[in-house]
Amino acid sequence: MHQERTYRNYLYHDQLTSFRTIVKETDLYIRANKNLNIEAKESMLAHRGYIETFIQQHPDFAVSLIPLHFPKPIPDIIDTMVDASNRSGVGPMAAVAGAVAEYVGHDLLRYSQEIIIENGGDIFIRTDTPVTIGIFANHSPLNMRMGLEIDCCGRPIAVCTSSGTVGHSLSLGNADAVTVVSRSCPVADAAATAIANKVKHKTDVNDAIHFGKDIKGVKGVIIIKDDKAGIWGDLNVVQLQQNNG
Repeated sequence: MHQERTYRNYLYHDQLTSFRTIVKETDLYIRANKNLNIEAKESMLAHRGYIETFIQQHPDFAVSLIPLHFPKPIPDIIDTMVDASNRSGVGPMAAVAGAVAEYVGHDLLRYSQEIIIENGGDIFIRTDTPVTIGIFANHSPLNMRMGLEIDCCGRPIAVCTSSGTVGHSLSLGNADAVTVVSRSCPVADAAATAIANKVKHKTDVNDAIHFGKDIKGVKGVIIIKDDKAGIWGDLNVVQLQQNNG
């Protein structure tokens, strides 16, 4: 059963066609220059196939909460997840949603000049004009009060959010939202998980920011816990109108 993800309404970009593609547990919200549902499903099946086959061969890949190492050659998407987990100190599956979004995104860029893919709070973006992303922070008074204006500058960029109070993904912390910006969606995904694990109380925000900015490939971090927000990096943070939340 797939839950409705209302935070998908907080991606602001009016010129693109929106559609939803689901394969098993993977539920992608995609915006492109045209409907590419068939192409997206084929891509999802291919990349999920690599992951599912690798898990059959290496069951620890699916459950480990710490980085793992495997002899090469291994599939590119697996290698990318392993690298992202090593950078952040978490298990490789912490990067799976970001990896799928990125690999499907690159496949769809063959057919559409602009692509936005959201996968469980992890967003792959390649657009010609800036896009604004609202930050969903559950019960925090800062929920949907701020957003990020993202300008790709000609290259794909990722915005990934982890939370200890929203969604079903495993988090060892209690952050309302940890949002990470990176050129790599798997890196942003794993880093958001690792940083969120550090936030139990709002007094942890500053230390978690310092931890996050040292992860290779991370360009910016926003942490929201209760009424406190920490921000680091070259980010264009914008105030959102209250009727957007």
